Amino acid sequence: MAEILPIRAWRYHDRLLGKMEELTAPLFDVVSSKQRELLYENPFNSIHLSVPNGPNPAEKARNTLRKWKQEQLIVQDGEPGIYVYYQYFRLPGEHDARCRKGFIAHIKAYDWDEKVILRHENTIVHAVNDRIDLLKSTEIQASPTHGLYEDPENQLEAFMDEAMEKPIYELEDYQGVREVLAVIRNPQIIAKFLTVLKDKQVILADGHHRLEGAIQYRKSKQPTASKSKWNGFDYHMMYLTNTNGNHLKILPTHRIFKALELSNHEFIQALQEWFEVKKFHDQEELGGYSFTKKWSYGLILKEESYLLQLKPEKFDEIESNFPEIIKKLDLAVLHSLVFDKILGIPLEEQRFQKISTMREIFPDVSMKSNLERLALQSSLANWN
Repeated sequence: MAEILPIRAWRYHDRLLGKMEELTAPLFDVVSSKQRELLYENPFNSIHLSVPNGPNPAEKARNTLRKWKQEQLIVQDGEPGIYVYYQYFRLPGEHDARCRKGFIAHIKAYDWDEKVILRHENTIVHAVNDRIDLLKSTEIQASPTHGLYEDPENQLEAFMDEAMEKPIYELEDYQGVREVLAVIRNPQIIAKFLTVLKDKQVILADGHHRLEGAIQYRKSKQPTASKSKWNGFDYHMMYLTNTNGNHLKILPTHRIFKALELSNHEFIQALQEWFEVKKFHDQEELGGYSFTKKWSYGLILKEESYLLQLKPEKFDEIESNFPEIIKKLDLAVLHSLVFDKILGIPLEEQRFQKISTMREIFPDVSMKSNLERLALQSSLANWN
């Protein structure tokens, strides 16, 4: 089902290997505004391709890319490969290190209706348009999405472990995560990766806007496409992780809302109609207590923190058009009650809230991939 292909990646020149930590950047939605400002100060940081700032950002990224190629700041690998990417990390309170194992490859930008790549969240129109503009302008993908597939037999892990014996990059990021990138170029082994994935569905763990942008970009190019079997615009760069036998862990979802018109007292009163509200003593320990029960949440209001527990008898009063299995999800209850009922933002309008007002910090597996840090870009030019 899932068609993947190897990549001829654009990477920073080997003369810059000692500066990789200065040149790479976390994904844009996990870095603070202050951290982002520091990244923009470095004219050669990968953020200038993935999230260009200022007026005409897509044009700015195109000019930056052209300059970097001309000056050989980035160079394209001579042969295609499967890029193996491991993250070594510890979660808070854990003694033993985890290792998330996966690989980066091209995957066809399947439309959602084809049911090859399955999504779990909606997209925001303006954010998708930004990604489309960037793709059209640069024809490069600087930031892979993250997909999950199931392979109970772990057929690819031995090949990835072997590749890791000769890494391309190895560094420690700002979260203390050790990140290692290697590459597989052996055609027979690459064929094995393609064979294993061809019968798989992929669940998109992160990157819905980037993939939606790739889908729309593909559609825009098809009317004038060549008859070639492979066209670059048909594909999207993705980090693929096996859900079996891997160190994956689902962390809590967070929401930040910065436009509260109610006073803190009024907001708490409104919440008490639906939730048992208890003041909590320590914000740093809030997560350990608020996510242990169904329909349980942590709330931080400036210097104060609270535990919220939905009153069980109130569940049937929640108005929702979702199927019952979706309606019961913690996140669905949160959006239906807190954002819709109490804050007055209808569910459909919530999709179009600006990220600075209400944004998803991360409903991901283990942690947000810092793949941009490895400065691996995928070209969308035709492969004839």
